Amino acid sequence: MRTRLLDATVELLAERGFAGTSTTLVSQRAGVSRGAQLHHFPAKNDLVVAAVEYITEARGEALKEAAGALPEGGQRTRHVLAMLAEQVTSPVFAAALELWVAARTDEQLAAAVGPLEQRIGRELHRATVELLDVDEKKPGVRELVQATLDLVRGLALADTITDDAARRERILDHWAEVLERELR
Repeated sequence: MRTRLLDATVELLAERGFAGTSTTLVSQRAGVSRGAQLHHFPAKNDLVVAAVEYITEARGEALKEAAGALPEGGQRTRHVLAMLAEQVTSPVFAAALELWVAARTDEQLAAAVGPLEQRIGRELHRATVELLDVDEKKPGVRELVQATLDLVRGLALADTITDDAARRERILDHWAEVLERELR
């Protein structure tokens, strides 16, 4: 039941935004009673934060699995960028984006979302370092990894308004060349 509630919440956040997601709609989408929903999540903020955390962890596991299929050699960096782009162009990113915007003006939500996003950001950074097989002790490497994550998130943000896939692919192709040159 908890999983159904969390999945329904992410779907609604991605489809309707934070303001358009209500606990009543989540209960209906999940096919559970309002009382059951309130038992698990007494407030909307509790529900949406838990949903984004839950689905982000699931996506993190999927990223780890996909990492095992990455090729070695010259195309690895480009494949890593494709994996990262897939992570942040998913409905999960759209749901998280809704939370970021809502948290900007909601102190309680910001208190919950801030630490979650910091943890997720650290985990994604660490995973990217591993996927790119780079040494962060070398000057500039940490900054390039972070710039990569910021670039991919920015491209995903552009994609929320219009299909930006062709431009994103060209930019990621070029960025892969930059990373190969700078990180090796």
